[in-house]
Amino acid sequence: MALTADTIAALAAHLDACQTQVRDTPKITDEHPEMDWQDAYAIQAELLRLKLARGRRVAGLKAGLTSFAKMRQMGVTSPVFGWMTDDYAVPEGGEVRTAELIHPKVEPEIAFVLKKPLKGPGCHIAAVLEATDFVLPGIEVIDSRYRDFKFDLKSVIADNTSAARFVVGGRPMRPEDCDLRTCGVVMEKNGVPVAFGAGAAVVGHPATAIAMLANHLGERGQEIPAGTLILSGGITEAVAVEAGDSVRLHVQGMGSTSLRFI
Repeated sequence: MALTADTIAALAAHLDACQTQVRDTPKITDEHPEMDWQDAYAIQAELLRLKLARGRRVAGLKAGLTSFAKMRQMGVTSPVFGWMTDDYAVPEGGEVRTAELIHPKVEPEIAFVLKKPLKGPGCHIAAVLEATDFVLPGIEVIDSRYRDFKFDLKSVIADNTSAARFVVGGRPMRPEDCDLRTCGVVMEKNGVPVAFGAGAAVVGHPATAIAMLANHLGERGQEIPAGTLILSGGITEAVAVEAGDSVRLHVQGMGSTSLRFI
């Protein structure tokens, strides 16, 4: 690690304040170009500690920047991983207050819920599918704390991969009852289709993203517990939203889920 514990704590407090005060900031590597990958995830872990200390609880995990389209959009080359707390959860068809966000965007995802724990190293697609109870549609609302959504990979990891809100719904489906590579998704904004894709856009298969997350945590001596909800990553490029917008995601065989921005 290149940063001191005090610097890591200060940067986490800064990003936390940006989120709670709804203000943006230049990416933190501008002032700390020496920051390494361990530092980035240490800042993310300190962010979670701050939220848990305020009484929040972990509601799920997420993979980010897993689609090739998303990687191109954000100018990065590797997936990233983060967490979601209970204050990020939006009920099916629920409302998201834009005044609480900086510059929100939405992306369509396939969510996994585990019936067995997963742990790396060596986790692979077959292990993920065997450990999965069901999959269902999910919409993630991302909201980078960085000015103009401009960041590098280390900065976005530190910022908990731009996590902000999420909704899941539709019709849960067992993974053996569908082909997650070829299942199609259509995301609508205000009734107009704005994004199209298939599960294979997520590193070839959405379960690959879950395996990568398990291996990432395994390197840190952690596992994904049974019952965990995991967002496998955006299937298409993210779509900007504002107050008054309504977003609905349709996933082949799994029905749909939606939310509204006010």
